[in-house]
Amino acid sequence: MYTWEELEGFVEHCQRCPLAYSRKRPVMGRGNHQAEIMFIAEAPGAKEDEAGIPFVGPAGQLFDQLLAGCSLTRDEIYITNILKCHPPGNRDPKDTEKEQCFPYLKYETYLLQPKIIVCLGRVAAQRIITPDFRITKQHGTWIHRKNCALTAVYHPSALLRDPTKLETTKNDFKEIVQMRDRLR
Repeated sequence: MYTWEELEGFVEHCQRCPLAYSRKRPVMGRGNHQAEIMFIAEAPGAKEDEAGIPFVGPAGQLFDQLLAGCSLTRDEIYITNILKCHPPGNRDPKDTEKEQCFPYLKYETYLLQPKIIVCLGRVAAQRIITPDFRITKQHGTWIHRKNCALTAVYHPSALLRDPTKLETTKNDFKEIVQMRDRLR
């Protein structure tokens, strides 16, 4: 079994796919290593690539507001991405890239043992929940797998492009906290 520090070292030195050669900094997940709630997005953006920290740009600021709206902070959660490197042009991750990075995500999940996994957006939901997941129809719905409740919500960057979905997402975040409380 590896430690968090060893996993971070593996990610830091990873060269499993071509993204390792175009990234500025790999982006390992961050947060509370005993968190009950794990958020998973698709891949780091340009700001995250610069900082080496997940969700630091405008989408990260909106994510923090969504957390605050349901009385959560980053100190209480763990947030990560399927990919640990930024895809050029913010394109969707390629299947081969997701497969190369997925062992890191699996190990993060193994170390964390979350009660709840929240997929941020369609790409994460289609990799984590089911390949035919439809975010517009299925956001906020729950499934249970291996002692964990899973759901998906709109990605904060999608909310920046379409603010009409913001109220719905605020309600989905409140339901996440309610599910956490039920599972305690």
